[in-house]
Amino acid sequence: MPTERFQFTGEGGHQLAAALELPDGEPAAYALFAHCFTCGKDTLAAKRISVALAAKGIAVLRFDFTGLGSSEGDFANSTFSSNVADLLRAADHLRQVRTAPSILIGHSLGGAAIVAAAGRIPEAKAVVTIAAPSDPAHVTGLFSEHLDSIRAQGEVEVSLAGRPFRIKREFLDDIAEQELMKDITGLHKALLVMQSPVDDTVGIDNATKIFVAAKHPKSFVSLDHADHLLSKPADALYAADVITAWASRYIDTAKPAKAMDLAEEPRRVVVQETRKSKFNQAITVGPHHLVADEPIAAGGEDAGPGPYDFLLAGLGACTSMTMRLYADRKSLPLDRVTVTLKHSKIYAKDCAECETRDGMLDQIERDIAIDGALDAEQRKKLMEIADKCPVHRTLTSEIRIVTKVVD
Repeated sequence: MPTERFQFTGEGGHQLAAALELPDGEPAAYALFAHCFTCGKDTLAAKRISVALAAKGIAVLRFDFTGLGSSEGDFANSTFSSNVADLLRAADHLRQVRTAPSILIGHSLGGAAIVAAAGRIPEAKAVVTIAAPSDPAHVTGLFSEHLDSIRAQGEVEVSLAGRPFRIKREFLDDIAEQELMKDITGLHKALLVMQSPVDDTVGIDNATKIFVAAKHPKSFVSLDHADHLLSKPADALYAADVITAWASRYIDTAKPAKAMDLAEEPRRVVVQETRKSKFNQAITVGPHHLVADEPIAAGGEDAGPGPYDFLLAGLGACTSMTMRLYADRKSLPLDRVTVTLKHSKIYAKDCAECETRDGMLDQIERDIAIDGALDAEQRKKLMEIADKCPVHRTLTSEIRIVTKVVD
């Protein structure tokens, strides 16, 4: 999926660095992501969740708060209130150049900030907190031994996650004035609370307080075994899967999405023997009826494509569709894509880049012809996009097939 990187003006007049993760087709919805305290837009959790949501059709804007990452300004001059103001500026930017966010997601202190901002983003219909404190002042526990010095001296350098940060008295004063429980009670938006019971940075009791204070519709999902930063890829991907499924009830997907309609159930494929010959199969895909068979040399009657023919056709069609979506969105002069595929078995020892060294491996050869008045850079980009088609990703990732006997 493409990533657009740009800057927008924050509340303090500084240029804030942002990244917009986009699906390959038209987004079904836009989301705004707020990262954790002293983190940044490119932390593992923020990036993994954003990319995973984009893969499911939801565009996600994440950005560095003032003085963090690649954003301008001095972190010491930022406060919880200024972070909330920057979130509102980010929502304004999306509203002006794309579509206002209908989903708000916040991780850790970013979760508290996103709740505080939610009431001033009228288009937002769904709010998600991940490992969020019920009181923003909870963050002061990270440097509690310096609180007296900060109040006495006005500003003190503290070490957070091994990095130096300057904290001012104004930050403490501002965060002490926040009334997050009132924001949660008056949210009037769907709320999903996600929290790990073993989080030793923000305890599970924070999620309990948030959930109890919120009005329905509200949901709670336990991120079992996850750490506070969701450092394991599986935890971030799980969070993204849950957010996508949960948010589909609240976001407007009336506009057809070119990548994936989150509200639509995947169509069932039914394959049944016809008994017309040894291998002849009737395939039903929604309103479509197909026939599968094996070649005569394999004992069939060649009445239709074989199983591997359908597999290659799926990859080829997905490749061509994905390239077309990208070319149309970028207004590239792409006339036609032709994908030619072949499946074979090769010896593992003959594959230099393969991890498996023994036995045989499946190999798919995919030749792509691109017609159109495109320059070398545009052709190169289209070839990169080809590898991002969903079927290609499925075939090259870990696949779980659940088989059961039915009556």
